Amino acid sequence: MIRKILIANRGEIAVRIVRACAEMGIRSVAIYSDADRHALHVKRADEAHSIGEDPLAGYLNPRKLVNLAVETGCDALHPGYGFLSENAELAEICAERGIKFIGPSAEVIRRMGDKTEARRSMIKAGVPVTPGTEGNVADLAEALREAERIGYPVMLKATSGGGGRGIRRCNSREELEQAYPRVISEATKAFGSAEVFLEKCIVNPKHIEAQILADSFGNTVHLYERDCSIQRRNQKLIEIAPSPQLTPEQRAYIGDLAVRAAQAVGYENAGTVEFLLAEGEVYFMEMNTRVQVEHTITEEITGIDIVREQIRIASGLPLSVKQEDIIHRGYALQFRINAEDPKNNFLPSFGKITRYYAPGGPGVRTDTAIYTGYTIPPYYDSMCLKLIVWALTWEEAMDRGLRALDDMRVQGVRTTAPYYQEILRNPEFRSGQFNTSFVESHPELTQYSIKRNPSHLAIAIATAIAAHAGL
Repeated sequence: MIRKILIANRGEIAVRIVRACAEMGIRSVAIYSDADRHALHVKRADEAHSIGEDPLAGYLNPRKLVNLAVETGCDALHPGYGFLSENAELAEICAERGIKFIGPSAEVIRRMGDKTEARRSMIKAGVPVTPGTEGNVADLAEALREAERIGYPVMLKATSGGGGRGIRRCNSREELEQAYPRVISEATKAFGSAEVFLEKCIVNPKHIEAQILADSFGNTVHLYERDCSIQRRNQKLIEIAPSPQLTPEQRAYIGDLAVRAAQAVGYENAGTVEFLLAEGEVYFMEMNTRVQVEHTITEEITGIDIVREQIRIASGLPLSVKQEDIIHRGYALQFRINAEDPKNNFLPSFGKITRYYAPGGPGVRTDTAIYTGYTIPPYYDSMCLKLIVWALTWEEAMDRGLRALDDMRVQGVRTTAPYYQEILRNPEFRSGQFNTSFVESHPELTQYSIKRNPSHLAIAIATAIAAHAGL
């Protein structure tokens, strides 16, 4: 069994891994840049080590991270999500130095990170994929020819892309001509590769993903699906498990496809297979070779601790559950509470958290790294916390979400919380029938009124009285 883990990440996912380690009797080692010196994951881990002044460089240096794991006596490394979580080089260096990488092999990461290679693997396994190019396009001229063959609209995608970056929808030849150099530039900067390919744009699909677990004994299971259709500019905002939009037959079909996809590439550990669903047809989109931000809602409906399973698998143990033992119960929603102002085009709102009150009560969970007095640094993702609610029915889950969002207080920065309340009140959302166009189709939901903070009102009144009295 693994005895000590270096957590090669920060923020709430690092705190999440620290908690799993504590429950399993495993020592945890946190890392931090100067910007993260006072972060919660640093306070909660058994040990914490600086990775330098630069806010990003240390988190993105695979050899430095593995060297630190060796120096601190760790026998494993957990990459979390983001940063180097899908970096094949990190997995390779871990193998070289005798450190267990809590994730799939470097070969699988590389194959699934290459979107055209992933498409070929899925086609070979009989998993339906979106119509598109067989491989990368050499230049703009070839892209234009292929787009005419596929038919507009098309999606121009970075081959090594992920997280909603390096992707553009092109409705015409003119839009493709404009988007091509931009995607090439973005892909090169973000992923170090200028390779791109084309896919048919599935207009207004539902975005459905399936969670899988696979061990080294050939056992692969799915933990049902999550609905990630509520998103803005390819960035997920609210996730739901299971999807209220699927029939039992569709649910079983997608789960079977996810298991088939994982087995086809020899997958091991936790992963997610993402699909698009439109007009009754299911299309493979990509495979994420890491734990997902939204793994929480799958844990809520199945009762399975995904991070714990990750550690067990990396320790060489078999899965603790079989497919026939896995059931789902109720509905769970996750709200990504971002430090952004929806009323101002979702402008980032970094700064000091002057007050933070976590919501509670039945069926409410928060995964976060913020606290009262914490300053959100401007160098990282804007997510403050993940608010997760669970209830037996879809209607009860939505109502619980409204109550929990109302209970929560994050003061000092603007957040997306009131915007999510508007979504939960929307009749289309409440009907359980929506797709990826929901956010852009409802711009009116950002026109909510902001509740005045009582303490701010008291200060304003006191200031006015003092001014009037000449104090």
